[in-house]
Amino acid sequence: MSPLVIVVAILALTFGLLIFSKIPPAAVFIGALTLTITFQLAPLEDSLKGFNNPGVLTIGALFMIAAGMYSTGAISILSEKLIGRPKSILKAQLKILPNIAFGSAFLNNTPLVAMMIPVIRDLSKSCGLDPKKLFIPLSYASILGGTCTLIGTATNLVIAGLVNETLERGATDLPYMVPVGMFDLSLVGVPITIIGIIFLMTVGKWLLPSSPGATDISGEGIQRLFRVELAVEGGGPLVGKTLHDVGLLGSDGFSIICFIRNGAHIDVGRDTVLVAGDAIGYSADIAGAKALWATIGLNPLYSTKEQKPDRHRHHLVEVVLSRRNTMIGQQIGKIESEERNFEVWLVGYARGEAAMNYPLEQTVIQAGDIALLEVKDTFFYRNRNETEFAMTKKLRGARIQRTDKALLASVITVAMVFFVAFGFMSMLNAALLAAGAMLLTGCMTLQDAGRSVDFATLMVIASAMGLESAVTASGLSAQIGDFLGMLGGDNVYLALTVVFIGCILMDAMVTNVASAVFMFPIAMTIASALEVSFMPFVITVMVGASCSFISPVSYQTNLMVYGPGKYSFGDFVKIGIPLSILVGVVTIFLTPMFFPFHV
Repeated sequence: MSPLVIVVAILALTFGLLIFSKIPPAAVFIGALTLTITFQLAPLEDSLKGFNNPGVLTIGALFMIAAGMYSTGAISILSEKLIGRPKSILKAQLKILPNIAFGSAFLNNTPLVAMMIPVIRDLSKSCGLDPKKLFIPLSYASILGGTCTLIGTATNLVIAGLVNETLERGATDLPYMVPVGMFDLSLVGVPITIIGIIFLMTVGKWLLPSSPGATDISGEGIQRLFRVELAVEGGGPLVGKTLHDVGLLGSDGFSIICFIRNGAHIDVGRDTVLVAGDAIGYSADIAGAKALWATIGLNPLYSTKEQKPDRHRHHLVEVVLSRRNTMIGQQIGKIESEERNFEVWLVGYARGEAAMNYPLEQTVIQAGDIALLEVKDTFFYRNRNETEFAMTKKLRGARIQRTDKALLASVITVAMVFFVAFGFMSMLNAALLAAGAMLLTGCMTLQDAGRSVDFATLMVIASAMGLESAVTASGLSAQIGDFLGMLGGDNVYLALTVVFIGCILMDAMVTNVASAVFMFPIAMTIASALEVSFMPFVITVMVGASCSFISPVSYQTNLMVYGPGKYSFGDFVKIGIPLSILVGVVTIFLTPMFFPFHV
């Protein structure tokens, strides 16, 4: 059996499993790469090139940068200022997509998407938004924005470099071409980006998948409701803002039971302005309690010790009070301070499945009650806890952000972007230095850095690069090129259409950069045969190779949102095909207007 047939079979099996099975994408791609190695479809070093590829390593480092920005609250603060608390998908998209597209025109879109993933995750929980309606548009907006300038994507730079190399050769039989300028692509890219974003916010409403009804989204077991009581911190970021603006009026995970100011209960609404010392009682499930506890500017109302500034080191635990607990029979509000000989802060309390309708200070402690406690590391090493509590469980994903380091984390990230944008060092070098600076300055811990790296995504990207080697070495890519050249015929617009379609098809099978490199000589051959300028073909290849919408594996930002959005392969196909058609039509219509076939 020929290598070409084997590659086609492996690709068909890979895409079939991605579309019709629930096998994790990482497992599918590693399996596919294993088959290409087994059948020796490409040299071993080429099959494994993705695992030492600087781009893959850069993405891993950028995950850590995003973790540092998130753990310090820098992302949350920026998100609050730029995005706020949108209450609908459309408003969220209006705030997010244009900003991401603009940023991607001048900056590498990978770090932008990496930093926006936790923002969208938090917005989805706090504002009750469907994340499936936001993650794919996030990736697509970053891709569209990259088509606006020469430095928008690596694809653009690669093609511009190939044009310069071709001009340096000085062959007289080549079609007309000139170096690509910084904003030459903007003439086509800006309209494409605007139209594409409008498409995502309108038609995308029906094409984007929806999340099923949330049930036990916390993953913490039985869904009981806790009474959570917190106080507004004096001098904190919540003072002077309304309950609605800061997202504390209520969400899917929590709702207000009472609001106390200066010892008196008051009625509240969306326009209630918070002041220092306000006490708010909530009915909350585990997920809601974790979100409330992690809110910057809220502190637990009851504590055994004065709150310390190092709350970012604390943990949230769920405990079940045992029959031997020394506080059984006492009211929470009357426990004497001398009895509180270990540091805990009471966040929430539950008895039964419904939240209690009376204040925590009036609650008489009973065996079997469940409490949410903010604790220090030493809590887990006290033998006393074995008798006080029948069960102790640390809650996953609950963490207080270290806001005192937010400015420092932002400076590190901006410095990283600056050094890359002005060519002082590579993206990988800058990202690794920035990650090291985050660790050394305490913006994140080593554990946070390790947990932040999405190794499944990295495995998919690295394996996809290995598959591309097999596609090229087997001759499949050359066969596709010959076929496209035949389809182009003598019509310049049809030839331009074929080149664009070829880029899209190659994107689906290999990486976007590989697609651009592969299609460049094919497009040049077609332009030479038609005796027309190569410049409209250059622009078409740049746009076509960059706009990788149909497959999650064709562009790294698609892969980055694939897992967090819990998408299927078909979700990208469903919205990616019509968006690709729209972009293709606009590109083929506009490109000859600004870059004529005949000069």
